[in-house]
Amino acid sequence: MLQVKTLSDLARKGELSGKRVFIRADLNVPFNESGQISEDTRIKASVPAIRLALSAGAAVMVTSHLGRPKECFLREADSLVQVAQRLSEFLGTQVELIKNWINGVKVEPGQVVLLENCRINNGERNNDETLSRKMASLCDVYVNDAFASSHRAEASTHGIARFAPISCAGPLLEAELIALGNIFNESRHPLIAVVGGSKVSTKLAILCSLANKVDQLIVGGGIANTFMLASGLSVGKSLVEPKLVEQAYSILSLMEKRGAEIPIPIDVICAKSIESDAISTVKQADQISEDDIILDIGPLTTMKFSKLLRQAGTIVWNGPIGVFEINQFSNGTSCIAHAIAESNGFSIAGGGETLAAIAKYGIADKINYISTGGGAFLEFLKGKELPAVKILEERAF
Repeated sequence: MLQVKTLSDLARKGELSGKRVFIRADLNVPFNESGQISEDTRIKASVPAIRLALSAGAAVMVTSHLGRPKECFLREADSLVQVAQRLSEFLGTQVELIKNWINGVKVEPGQVVLLENCRINNGERNNDETLSRKMASLCDVYVNDAFASSHRAEASTHGIARFAPISCAGPLLEAELIALGNIFNESRHPLIAVVGGSKVSTKLAILCSLANKVDQLIVGGGIANTFMLASGLSVGKSLVEPKLVEQAYSILSLMEKRGAEIPIPIDVICAKSIESDAISTVKQADQISEDDIILDIGPLTTMKFSKLLRQAGTIVWNGPIGVFEINQFSNGTSCIAHAIAESNGFSIAGGGETLAAIAKYGIADKINYISTGGGAFLEFLKGKELPAVKILEERAF
């Protein structure tokens, strides 16, 4: 059960008519070398919240960050001008871009305006109270619809939510919270997490958090190499973190004491170099040579992991299993991806490389929920509170 107010509830109750609604969206889209928007999924994803508020009779203001601008200085590359044009196309109405908006915005019910890059405002990043109060004074209802920025306590994600008359979650954030809540609060077992990537150090907090919650923790990539080393296996010249072997061993022991498991690969795909023309060889996990580089899991391990995933009740996926960008080392990630897609369990996936794998193998429509939250998704997996969500919970009652 959600512990926050939602825009959809306010609209259904008729509480938005004539109100000034301020939506913090995630419109941080990529641009190509020509300076044009190269991928507009985030703009499309912002449309339902805007349309919901407009159809309810509200005067709508939308803002977002874009890039990493310096405060009080707006470069052309950091402007939302192209976002305003694309948003106009999606909404079928002209969306004016307002540059200087902190001290007041003129917008009428049934109208939507886009407020220039919120990151250029002095005090945005350090959640300045004066700036937050100014933002809050612009609206009757504040809507956070930017899950990807919810791990940051900034003026437009946290401060404004403290002082706005009403603060709520937009449909994108609402969907994320429901999906994330399903992972640990209402999960069906077996609960399996798949965590891949190059280094244990970058995901140590995630691994420690998940080790206390999941039934099986499948690790892949360089992370798996460190766990193999902790299990007494040789990994040759593979990417590994010897200084974290002791912590990997502690995680293995913790899982074992709980009656849970980190299944260690029983066979792997090796090569002598990480090149597109490298010759791949299947080897048993206890037969790795000193000059071998482990780049994927082998067929027996793939079969074992896939069987576990097809029988899972809930699956959390973050990171590839091998060097899936190179064809001869992509089978593990491909099979794991399809096993997750074919599972009857609830699946949620997130992280840049994970999204790339989902797109490569064409399984987006078979994953129950794909989080675009990036850093916020990872912070959630670490077990950390998301400050921009926490403040919505505090303002809900």
